[in-house]
Amino acid sequence: MSRRKPNGAKNPSQTPFWRAKIENTESWLKYFDRLTSAYMSLGEFKNCPKEIDERFAMLGMFYDGYILFFKDDVLEQYMALRAALGGRWSVYDIPSDRRAYASNGYQNDLNEENSVIIYDNLLHTRPAFVIQEFAERLANLDRIIDINANAQKTPILLRYDDRDRLTLQNVYNKYEGNSPVIYGDKGMSPELIQAISTGAPYVADKLYELKSQIWNEALTFMGIPNVTDTKNERLIRDEVNRSQGGVIAMRQSRKKSINEACEKINEIFGLDMSWDYNEEYTETPDPDGGQGATVQNINSLIRQINADNEKARGEEE
Repeated sequence: MSRRKPNGAKNPSQTPFWRAKIENTESWLKYFDRLTSAYMSLGEFKNCPKEIDERFAMLGMFYDGYILFFKDDVLEQYMALRAALGGRWSVYDIPSDRRAYASNGYQNDLNEENSVIIYDNLLHTRPAFVIQEFAERLANLDRIIDINANAQKTPILLRYDDRDRLTLQNVYNKYEGNSPVIYGDKGMSPELIQAISTGAPYVADKLYELKSQIWNEALTFMGIPNVTDTKNERLIRDEVNRSQGGVIAMRQSRKKSINEACEKINEIFGLDMSWDYNEEYTETPDPDGGQGATVQNINSLIRQINADNEKARGEEE
């Protein structure tokens, strides 16, 4: 026989502890999905066979660090699927045995002569792990900012006995409703209404600045141009070059690794595949979902800043 909940028992999901856990998870998912979407949309394959689902291939490289490219002789079409690697390894730590698989039960045993492993980066690591860490740090700061901002509220303490309860309820309703005037009779003591100060210092602005720096760090990891220096003075060319050095390095790691695989694919299957970043327009997202700065590429950003500097110098002279 099932036991009944005691009268007045609350749903666990409605308690402050569980509400906080739910909000923490939602905040983490928000940043993880946003960063994942940005990472997957940075580049694209050129001259890729039309039967290949590029979105699925990029998703596989994001979560596993690699994807397996091959041609199915029965279906007579090219495929790029997730795979289990094993067997004998080469002197360069590349596995010879590969088993491609799909969630619908498809499996195919392959080797280094009829398939190519496309690694996401030169380290052969999983970008999802790094993105997960950034999402956790950003979500944590979001929650801290909310708590710090909420702590700035000054609680209202209402002292009453039973005969004054209704009167104080009406007074508070007017206070909550932003009434410009609250009337009280002569018998109402001002000591009934008191304010309690939390004493919490306001540091949300500093926390938001830290959050922006972590967001820019995530953009650098993904190879998205961003300006991490928030100083008011104009940036010179060398400063911009130095700030984008990490972006260029991360791009080269990913671009070189994928294109090395494309060269092997072209050699084995007679294709003309390649991979490159979408350089025409590179979005610099805002951590709170707003539209960030749009630049054509890193060199265009440098030229634009130098042009602004020259114009400002001419105005000063």
